[in-house]
Amino acid sequence: MSVQVNVIRPTANFPPSVWGDQFLTYDEREDQSGLEKVVEDLKDKLRQEILGKLNVPNQHTNLLRLIDSIQRLGITYHFEEEVDRTLHHFYDAYGENWTGGATSVWFRVMRQRGFFVSSDAFKIYKDKNGAFMENLENDIVGLLELYEATYLRVPGEVILDDALAFTKARLDEISNDPLWKNSMVSTQIIEALKQPMHKRLPRLEALRYIAFYQQQDSCNESLLKLAKLGFNLLQSLHKKELSQVYKWWKGFDVPANLPYARNRMVECYFWSLGVFFEPKYSQSRMFLAKVLSMATILDDTYDAYGTYEELEIFTAAIHRWSVTCLDALPEKYKLVYRMLLSLYEDMEKILAKMGKAHHLNYVREAMMEYIGCYLKEAKWANEEYIPTLEEHKEVTTVSSGYKFTLIASFAGMGDGITDETFKWALTMPPLAKACCVLCRVMDDIVTHKEEQERKHVASGIQCYMKEFDVAEQDVYNVFNTKVKDAWVEMNEESLKCKDVKMPVIMRVINLARVMDVLYKNKDHFTHVGPELINHIKSLVVDPIKA
Repeated sequence: MSVQVNVIRPTANFPPSVWGDQFLTYDEREDQSGLEKVVEDLKDKLRQEILGKLNVPNQHTNLLRLIDSIQRLGITYHFEEEVDRTLHHFYDAYGENWTGGATSVWFRVMRQRGFFVSSDAFKIYKDKNGAFMENLENDIVGLLELYEATYLRVPGEVILDDALAFTKARLDEISNDPLWKNSMVSTQIIEALKQPMHKRLPRLEALRYIAFYQQQDSCNESLLKLAKLGFNLLQSLHKKELSQVYKWWKGFDVPANLPYARNRMVECYFWSLGVFFEPKYSQSRMFLAKVLSMATILDDTYDAYGTYEELEIFTAAIHRWSVTCLDALPEKYKLVYRMLLSLYEDMEKILAKMGKAHHLNYVREAMMEYIGCYLKEAKWANEEYIPTLEEHKEVTTVSSGYKFTLIASFAGMGDGITDETFKWALTMPPLAKACCVLCRVMDDIVTHKEEQERKHVASGIQCYMKEFDVAEQDVYNVFNTKVKDAWVEMNEESLKCKDVKMPVIMRVINLARVMDVLYKNKDHFTHVGPELINHIKSLVVDPIKA
């Protein structure tokens, strides 16, 4: 007679998807080809405008603002060559001594594109006693521009640390002043204080800035029209991609077959869209969305379903990477394993056409390391072991998934992505490490309490409390400082990485930006609420009104 053993599992009862099957189908725009012709004409007109101002020094401040608007409107991908040419010209012509106006805009725009320009430029805002000048206090545009520039600072730039404290305090006063209540100025300030431009996802910033830009007297109508048409055309592509990845996901019927796992395919596509939105990255974006959905299932399998014994068998099967391993796996693990194989086989076919199929070997290598760290966490949870902070950091910085996600994002990108790019990322260079630390710490801050309600590996919060014998709130304060420091370190490393192409650097920065949307103040990914729903609808449901 067989004895049935009831296995106690650390299930979490995650909320279901809020989307249903609304993204399963996609309707092509009927006016697609006509709009594409209009876009091409507008691009030609604006290229001529950019190049026409390039060799006229007294137009350089206007050209700087035009470049800034192009970037904020999310249409830089139409003008990559012109933007790079302009900023190189500025750097060669002016170096550290920008003589035009809008110093804060110049500083921010140059640093965003990898040019190191000195923060000494901001000494013009201080008086002989080292205090910020009184006339700056009432210059709201100047305050906002300086505030935004401070988020590009690197370690040791005291003048920008001071400028951030000064502008933040003054902008907070203005936002609460009844004279400015419900004004466009107040709205701008509140949005900037909530999330500075440097931390915004480019696609969400484009939406926000289009609404603001069209109300400005200085609005360039051709630029505005291109931004709106470009947004809607690109949204059409994104809808098509989401439909394709959702069909792939739907085929596995995750809610029925893996009920313990979060059903977050739509949110994973949003995540991927945050990493890169440009049309040329379509295949990479869809692959990354699938990778993120699989990472979610793996996370929940290791954290909220599997026993340690099952997870040992499953991890060994992943390392062997063969369909012949299926028979040895428990039932639910078979589906997860098949999904993994399917994901990689599909992408291998796409990369083979590019002559880049071997790039998937690097992605698999990163995944194996990631899975190994999950198993280590499962062992700690099984033994109820609270690691030292250093032990925890070494394992969970990798198990956060951001190193794996970054490397997966390179697959199919083009842009001169080589074997060396993957090898660079696999070494966990300082830029990638800062991003992974940011991810780990932000995740710990918002998920710590909920995860400890079930059997779960100790969080960084618990490890810190035990090691340093401090209160929970004190640890939150320390971890929030770590997040701020990680941003500043990423700024520095992105300027140092001279041998790393800008598209690669931007994957790191955008991954950090996604965290600022999904894991700031709460776990919006697991508990999808109105704010994230509105973000997703604005990007893949509702077009902009022309």
